Amino acid sequence: MHTFEPSELLKRLPKQFFAELVGKAAAVAAQGHDVINLGQGNPDQPTPGHIVEALQSAAANPLNHKYPPFRGHSYLKEAAAAYYKREYGVVLEPESEVAILFGGKTGLVEVVQCLLNPGDTVLVPDPGYPDYWSGIELARARMEMMPLTAAHDFLPSYEDIPAEVAARAKLMFLNYPNNPTGATATEGFFRETVRFAEEHQICVVHDFAYGSIGYEGHKPLSYLQTPGAKENGIEIYTLSKTYNMAGWRTAFAIGNASVIESLNLLQDHMYVSLFGAVQEAAAAALLGPQQCVQELVDRYESRRDTLLSGLRSIGWEAKAPGGSFFVWLPVPGGHTSRSFADLLLTQAHVVVAPGIGFGACGEGYVRVSLVSEEARLVEAVRRIAKLKLFS
Repeated sequence: MHTFEPSELLKRLPKQFFAELVGKAAAVAAQGHDVINLGQGNPDQPTPGHIVEALQSAAANPLNHKYPPFRGHSYLKEAAAAYYKREYGVVLEPESEVAILFGGKTGLVEVVQCLLNPGDTVLVPDPGYPDYWSGIELARARMEMMPLTAAHDFLPSYEDIPAEVAARAKLMFLNYPNNPTGATATEGFFRETVRFAEEHQICVVHDFAYGSIGYEGHKPLSYLQTPGAKENGIEIYTLSKTYNMAGWRTAFAIGNASVIESLNLLQDHMYVSLFGAVQEAAAAALLGPQQCVQELVDRYESRRDTLLSGLRSIGWEAKAPGGSFFVWLPVPGGHTSRSFADLLLTQAHVVVAPGIGFGACGEGYVRVSLVSEEARLVEAVRRIAKLKLFS
């Protein structure tokens, strides 16, 4: 069989970090070991029953067996607007300020291609979600990293961005609650972001994937709650984490109408929107009872506290995350993030994500997820304790 050479574009794409992580874990599991995978962010709980029932009912409707409107059903865009009005007090015009997406990742990759030309500059958090890099490479744009450090609460310092870089930048990614650090944004930080973006005419793309997951009674802030934010940016919201709908690939972008139009235009050439029954179920999630969301957050908070208590008992100190379902843990002396992750996998059969996979500033940390039952988290701590790395 003839082997066809992939395009130069595909060759330039960054290595898929999580695919490599999955491969390593699978290899150890194939040897017969019980592997505890704390390296990925795949929600472990089922989608709430009322959402599944909405899908089942809608799937039987022959109208949903036809092509949906190219830009999605109006009722889902109206549901997204109603959700933001109810949860954040943000007013949106459904047809011009909401774009339905095939999962949040799709929108994050697409928006760069919508707005940038080859050679244009994007400000990217370091550490940050690696798929930002994929969209930037597809657009042949260039990245300028914004370091996120513990000393600055894992928020970028705009005053440290060189003036010539700020002048060149056309787009900026932010993500709070943050993956991988678990940090949350403040009102003051978002106000400063609006000011910085306005001064340099930068489009802000706020990845709000973990928007529902805040701890100790604190509700994470939407960027669009900030005065002026809609003038210079968009927010991308996914149902994956809020409603355990990761496999449903349902999300939306909201905000600046010109960016929303560009996203819709690109998607006009790629898709004919989501299956109508999935859109009906998504609307049911957004407009229906929200007790399931609070129960999920409570579950993650309990897991967070159990994990941190266990780690501290063996001498592994870490700051509690303010949001997301990740914990950002410092690596013990004498190890890199990758060598330490490999050690935990081979010796304790526990998977963690090395910080270097999220950018150069991720070195010195590993990311642990809270998408396993508490008993598995306790067992992971027990296994790590036996290695006596912190005594």
